[in-house]
Amino acid sequence: MIWHLLTGEYPPQRGGVSDYSRTLAAGLADAGDSVEVWAPPCRGSDGSESRHEGVTVHRLPDRFGPLSLVVLTRALGRLPAPHRILVQYVPHAFGWKGANLPFCLWLRSRRHDSIWVMFHEVLFLAEDDRSMSRHALAAVTRLMATLVASAADRAFISIPGWRAILEPLLPPGTSLTWMPVPSAIPVVEDPAATAAIRARYGAGHPLVGHFGTYGGAVGTMLEETLRLLAVMSDCHVLLLGERSDAACRALTSAHPSLAGRIFATGRLTARAISHHVAACDVMLQPYPDGISSRRTSAMVALAHGRPVVTTTGWLTEPMWADAGAAVLAPVDDPHALAAAAASILFDVSRREAIGRRAAALYDARFHVRHSIAALRSEAVRQAAS
Repeated sequence: MIWHLLTGEYPPQRGGVSDYSRTLAAGLADAGDSVEVWAPPCRGSDGSESRHEGVTVHRLPDRFGPLSLVVLTRALGRLPAPHRILVQYVPHAFGWKGANLPFCLWLRSRRHDSIWVMFHEVLFLAEDDRSMSRHALAAVTRLMATLVASAADRAFISIPGWRAILEPLLPPGTSLTWMPVPSAIPVVEDPAATAAIRARYGAGHPLVGHFGTYGGAVGTMLEETLRLLAVMSDCHVLLLGERSDAACRALTSAHPSLAGRIFATGRLTARAISHHVAACDVMLQPYPDGISSRRTSAMVALAHGRPVVTTTGWLTEPMWADAGAAVLAPVDDPHALAAAAASILFDVSRREAIGRRAAALYDARFHVRHSIAALRSEAVRQAAS
């Protein structure tokens, strides 16, 4: 099979969609397919990201603007039709400040091809926002989603919560499948490295980790929760992620009592991230809309069998409570979140049981092999119909 994967991010560009696109492309290629990746230009791209056998990366001249659409149209026109175009859809990933209507119209014009769309996000929601500009963006992204959905021959969603929004926009009879996002960090087992990291940062104390970007609402929730957790326990905290150094400095400046108890790694390789996550006793991962199957940072913790302490919100699926694979607290209650983390820090048997259930849930629901199987089985059904 030949896949034309259109994505607004691809390594060395950073981001969840970038990591997902690379993982998906590699998985399809490893299954024997050929993958043509079409992505925006990226400073520092030397072609090394395309060195996975079966994956070819094409850098477009702009972020899916007019020049890129011309390049795509000509390139596809030189190949036997029809084409299977797999779009990694996030409105803001395609430039134009999240309002790239021409790209959506171009997709709609390609309905003679087979357009498959993975909706990581569907549209921008502004129900509780009084800003006129944000309401305008919400209206534009709804129109964009309508155009893209009308072009889709097959549609996939990263979380079940998008179904109610997207289903009315799809043509009658269009297949809509939940395809959870896997971890982009492979599990690399190295007991010696893990033990050294735990000794360095834990120093005999329970070690609480967080993996993220430290911005916006998540950063605010994390700061308040860690302040409370420091009072409730004698744990040490390890911040992982590219901006973790700056976050650590800001936290210790605002809360001097955290000095000597909170540490940061800065940017790490995927292998090193795996070792550091494995060294943590608990991963604290709050989300303003609740944990959901689109949260790749949560997937990293689950894949490593680490117990996750997190929040519930409007996007949280029932499976999290049903599987017992995470410790849940209300999204608007940092005290409850801190107490939930403290409650399992010294309960080793409970912590280990949650970790085992986390790893089992990841393997059963989120591993990338499930996404590859879903895409290829859909392709077989399409070819047979």
